[in-house]
Amino acid sequence: MSNDVAPYRLTLHIRDHCLCLHAQRAARVLSRRFDDAFRPYGITSGQFSLMNGLNRPEPPTIGAVAELLAMDRSTVTANLKPLEKAGLVSVSVDPNDRRGRRVALTDKGRTVLGAATPVWISEHALIEREIESGDDLRKALLAIA
Repeated sequence: MSNDVAPYRLTLHIRDHCLCLHAQRAARVLSRRFDDAFRPYGITSGQFSLMNGLNRPEPPTIGAVAELLAMDRSTVTANLKPLEKAGLVSVSVDPNDRRGRRVALTDKGRTVLGAATPVWISEHALIEREIESGDDLRKALLAIA
């Protein structure tokens, strides 16, 4: 059966050249790798990133966290629920805007983040050694983000 609208040769070209596909694949592999590394601490790689984004002198707004992580607010809110249930974060009304919410790490959350961070440092160093140029990759990804 012939497919002139989307020929197989274009599928192969996209498979081999699509930046989005390669970024998604790499992100999934990296996420699984860090998920495995963080499993002893009861968190996922996404939760580690979220908790790290909360590690500030003053509790950020959900909007500020969403901006940092390039997520929408509803996704951040949904991702906070299991962390809140586990006692790792607390969500409170923003005293400057009663419609908004601020999020903070609890003492337990800071302890988990503190224990998981050396694992991140170690795993990240291994990955940096496995790829040719972490700095070039980081610069390219930051240019897109």
